[in-house]
Amino acid sequence: MTDEIREHNKRFVESKEYERYITDKYPKKKIAVVTCMDTRLVELLPAALGFRNGDVKMVKNAGAVITDPFDSTVRSLLVAVYELGVQEIMVIGHTTCGVQGMDGAEMLHLMKERGVSEHDIELIDRCGFDLEAWLTGFDDTDEAILSTVGLIADHPLMPADVTVKGYVMDSVTGALREL
Repeated sequence: MTDEIREHNKRFVESKEYERYITDKYPKKKIAVVTCMDTRLVELLPAALGFRNGDVKMVKNAGAVITDPFDSTVRSLLVAVYELGVQEIMVIGHTTCGVQGMDGAEMLHLMKERGVSEHDIELIDRCGFDLEAWLTGFDDTDEAILSTVGLIADHPLMPADVTVKGYVMDSVTGALREL
């Protein structure tokens, strides 16, 4: 599959298709979006919200949730605010998210089936990190998104003048509901 992707890339560059995507690093709409990595949102979310290349900073992760106030998603948002002029942050979850109801114990089982050793899992636990809890999803999308909004808005390094709001997008229609 990667050979096909590389071949496509070669044709893309040779035919200069990239020219219509040229922009700079500053988001024109001064918005950062935290959203889920779900494949259904790759084209749906920008189309449903009218975003074009260069309009927003997009940060994706599993579930559009932040579980650690000093993780890479928060770091990316701080860079977007302080270095790139972002003034608003949209946290956008979606319906039928795969992280909703995700079972940490089942994830650990799948890891072991794929070759992760029991020794390594126990070592992580002995270091004080609750791997099963970290791998567990959320029960309620609205609550998870609102929790992430609160974490961002109340973060000690986030300026108070940055607007942070939460939304849930319909994974089929793209309809956006503000929380």
